[in-house]
Amino acid sequence: MRSLIDILELSVEEIDSLTDTALDNIDHPDRYADACRGKQLAALFFEPSTRTRLSFESAMLALGGQTLSVPGAALSSASKGESIADTAKTVSCYADIIAIRHPQDGAALVAAQSAWIPVINAGDGGHHHPTQTLADLLTIRREKGHFDGLTVGICGDLKYGRTVHSLIAAMSRYAGVRFVLISPEALRVPDYVTDSLKQKGIAYRETPSLEEAMPGLDILYMTRIQRERFFDPALYESLKDSYILTAEKMKLARPDMCVMHPLPRVNEISVAVDSDPRACYFKQMYNGKIMRMALILKLLSDSSEPVPRPTLYRHLRCVNPRCVCQTEQELAPAFLRVPGEKEAYRCLYCEMLAQ
Repeated sequence: MRSLIDILELSVEEIDSLTDTALDNIDHPDRYADACRGKQLAALFFEPSTRTRLSFESAMLALGGQTLSVPGAALSSASKGESIADTAKTVSCYADIIAIRHPQDGAALVAAQSAWIPVINAGDGGHHHPTQTLADLLTIRREKGHFDGLTVGICGDLKYGRTVHSLIAAMSRYAGVRFVLISPEALRVPDYVTDSLKQKGIAYRETPSLEEAMPGLDILYMTRIQRERFFDPALYESLKDSYILTAEKMKLARPDMCVMHPLPRVNEISVAVDSDPRACYFKQMYNGKIMRMALILKLLSDSSEPVPRPTLYRHLRCVNPRCVCQTEQELAPAFLRVPGEKEAYRCLYCEMLAQ
């Protein structure tokens, strides 16, 4: 039994196979209409979602299956103090596969460790969002025809943007890809992401200027500044309008640049851009449904065991207040040694460096 918590758990070959299945589904939907008949997907969404939740439910229904839903944390047993682990074990009795979204970093991993059915990470705090990345990859493949050699600009909230972290991890495995990371200083991409890029020898640069970056981009991936990730409302107010993509700014871009956004948007992309043929963010939503269909099929049919994790270290503490190890019942902190570093360790659940 396999789950999907981090996009790197899928090999490049598996991602290519998923996109092939998705493209075949687009051309031949009747082949997939009964593929999951008799199967049930449990959608456990403990924070607000429109696109991702409806996408999972629509995907399972399109495969001929059924869906079960938890209508938010306030109406679930989580409001009574039930642990993520116990929720996952309980739901395993009712469904065949789980899609979980949770505000805490690492929550999906805890669910996968506890459930005896496949678990799909539908977003864990500011950490990972692998199925959004699958939607992104299918969009890039359909719009550009390839992944190699692209210059990818990512703009906005790069610190808490889980879609950003997953996309960088996925695109890093293709030859010649370059990143331009566009953000204010307070929302720079986490060190564990840039450390990984350095270790792999992948070209990247950081800049606060969207206008300066745009002329050299093949892909512009816009993100919103996320109010829900800020502890300090004043800091959010000072940063919320940092980047706004307008029709005028689009004149700086290449004729074939692809504009993407995981949505929802607030005001970071003007509505006037929607009519530009380079705007691909609503295409992403459709592609997300098709890729989730392919992933559900894969996980329900894959009987392989999860890849064993390397040695865990328990003598350290995680300082990330958003990490699931801070609140989950009797969940001991666990750390992985950073490759190439003698005394550096990252939290198993949120990937923050230990202190």
